[in-house]
Amino acid sequence: MSVLDQFRLDGRVAVVTGASSGLGVAFAQALGEAGADVALGARREDRLAQTRAAVEKAGGRALAVRTDVTVPEDCTALVEAAMAEFGKVDILVNNAGVGTAVPATRETPEQFRSVIELNLSACYWMAQACGRVMRPGSTIINISSVLGLTTAGLPQAAYASSKAGVIGLTRDLAQQWTGRKGIRVNALAPGYFVSEMTDQFEQSYLDDYIIPRTLFGRIGQPSEITAALIFLASDASSYLTGITLPVDGGMLAT
Repeated sequence: MSVLDQFRLDGRVAVVTGASSGLGVAFAQALGEAGADVALGARREDRLAQTRAAVEKAGGRALAVRTDVTVPEDCTALVEAAMAEFGKVDILVNNAGVGTAVPATRETPEQFRSVIELNLSACYWMAQACGRVMRPGSTIINISSVLGLTTAGLPQAAYASSKAGVIGLTRDLAQQWTGRKGIRVNALAPGYFVSEMTDQFEQSYLDDYIIPRTLFGRIGQPSEITAALIFLASDASSYLTGITLPVDGGMLAT
């Protein structure tokens, strides 16, 4: 197999959560471009249909399933739909999540728990559902965040805790499943990228705090994180498991 062929995903089946917006759309489209068929899960069915069209335009087959990943039964249903349509699941991209910024003295138990439930617990339910059907050679990519490894000026205790938890979950699942089941489990830790999430920030926050902390002096483009995703999803990373790969423009180096 040539070096470039190692990055191809022809004949693979991927499941992507949080696929109705932001980086989830970019991840799904990139998987389709690399040759994979993609089962898409999210709560917003209208937006999910748009992602499905984008994957099909990129060359992959796609299936859209309304999914609330905080409900374990929904996670199982998404995997079952992928199995029924495509016959297998080779790749899971655990992307669904939410970002919040609430001062620690004012954050309610409900607010904190809801972030943990979506960003961390749901990541586990999806991995669990896929781990039951995945064959040796499969791979799970959990989307953490650079904020699981550092801080960025906003009060984000719940978000940072959840994303640090994803890193710990990734290590443990890799320890459990790589040797015994042949499933690789890794995490991506994105920095700040052009997306619906960063569109919510004041430009002054990006200009005054985030951009000066990146060695490139800018936030990233979606194509700069999707390339890393394809690396972790493909045979090009066949000897990697249990790692967290920051794609942050050098933010952790400052």
